[in-house]
Amino acid sequence: MKTFMAKPGEVEQQWWLVDATDKRVGRLASEIAMILMGKHRPTFTPHVDTGDFVVVVNAEKVQFSGKKWQQKIYRWYTGYQGLKTETAAERLEHKPESILEEAVRRMLPKTRLGRHMLDKLKVYAGPEHPHQAQAPRPLELTAR
Repeated sequence: MKTFMAKPGEVEQQWWLVDATDKRVGRLASEIAMILMGKHRPTFTPHVDTGDFVVVVNAEKVQFSGKKWQQKIYRWYTGYQGLKTETAAERLEHKPESILEEAVRRMLPKTRLGRHMLDKLKVYAGPEHPHQAQAPRPLELTAR
């Protein structure tokens, strides 16, 4: 028996639509990361992009458990001394898409292939998205 290895142009990628209303950030991000990597397919190959495109709507309605809206801190380096910081509640006010994007980015491989997988994630704060032409199919993720 031979092991199947997918080739880069061989995999047909699909488009999925995920509604993030009242979903927990970590659980939603882990399932989206699995779809972006292609681990939901039997033809998964680690060194080839076998994942699908994911469009997430209503990202402003995601939930955190506990007191994470006040206690979770996002930090980044600007090039100057010191770090910039903001809480999850502050980030939700001015850039709600980045909460889910950051969670998914940290669950993907930290390589060129991982950055390519992240390009297939499209996150929108409201219910509208510009990807109607791709006809994304609704995907109901497991509710644990």
